[in-house]
Amino acid sequence: QVGTCLHSPRCQSFQNFSSASISNASYSASPPPEDLVISPNVTYMAAELVIAFFSTTGNLLVCVAVGLNRKLRTVTNYFLVSLAVADICVGAIAIPCAILTDIGMPHHNLYLCLLMLSVLIMFTQSSIFSLLAVAVERYIAIFMPFRYQVLMTPRNAVLVILATWILAFLIGLVPLMGWHKTPPDTGYCFFVLVVDMTYMVYFNFFACVLTPLVIMFLIYAQIFVTVKQQVRRITSEQSGRGDGQIRTAASMRREMKTATSLFLVLFLFTVCWIPLHIINCFLLLCPRCYVPLELLLTAIILSHANSAVNPFLYAYTMTAFRDTFKAIFMCCRTVVDREASNRINDFGSPLRFDSREPLLDGASGGPSHQTWETGEQKTQMFNFTV
Repeated sequence: QVGTCLHSPRCQSFQNFSSASISNASYSASPPPEDLVISPNVTYMAAELVIAFFSTTGNLLVCVAVGLNRKLRTVTNYFLVSLAVADICVGAIAIPCAILTDIGMPHHNLYLCLLMLSVLIMFTQSSIFSLLAVAVERYIAIFMPFRYQVLMTPRNAVLVILATWILAFLIGLVPLMGWHKTPPDTGYCFFVLVVDMTYMVYFNFFACVLTPLVIMFLIYAQIFVTVKQQVRRITSEQSGRGDGQIRTAASMRREMKTATSLFLVLFLFTVCWIPLHIINCFLLLCPRCYVPLELLLTAIILSHANSAVNPFLYAYTMTAFRDTFKAIFMCCRTVVDREASNRINDFGSPLRFDSREPLLDGASGGPSHQTWETGEQKTQMFNFTV
């Protein structure tokens, strides 16, 4: 029984033509025959395309929301926008590359093959660094509140984001710098035939993924423990004290809620990506072991699906994002309705009405109203401050 091909489910189709060899605890697979016809896995491709659509559109919505609503322009959300950009790139670039390499393309172009296989590593690494930046920012906000305004300025946030992207690209491009397998003579571009598993396990997983994840979990654990202790202490001392103690306790509870929402983003990232990395370790350390194709496909799709879930998580757990998303959808719906009424009026229909929809006001955060009349084409768009 031969090893299972990783990250490229179609590579499974020629398992009967390949063989496994063990040399210095490394795994290698023989290339497929040159006359092998590789047919695409339609179900897998359809799932990837659905994920790509939701990942791209959902995270674009996150970026638009932060750009339109001034209340969302915080240092924390700048890092979340960086995470959203990485997820957009996964949907728009990495998943199409994964679909192409799933059928062995491009042929006879090693460096383009390595680049296409490396882009997902780059964007995943950028996501990890963005999550780490969010965790450190929350740590400073809670444990170093008097230095927060000095350290966490928008300029510093942009510099941190640039540094994380540069570092992520350098890590992802390591295979292009020479840490890869000897390409097969057939020219097929499959992950397991080109990318060295020692790079994926020892360097990428242990050093660049697992280590930051452990640091982030420790940071959030300390935040939760400390905030709970502070809230409990303030509550016990609250009797007979002024409004200051009450406001402090409310502020700590808000910090706890924010940290919980951000921790959920980290937790989902871990749940979605760890199974695939465990399979990587399994294939490297046990090259003769069989991994079912269904399990491999599920792990790959689950890892890519992580790029699509964050916008739904923001809408569910963060009121400011939820209200802004609603406002954007209301605006789009109103524009469509106005265009429809224009077409009706063009045919001479004396249509005239007044429609009010509650929308988010950028200055106050409260509801505002959008009023328009088709007879006069009088429009008052929702009031985001840019």
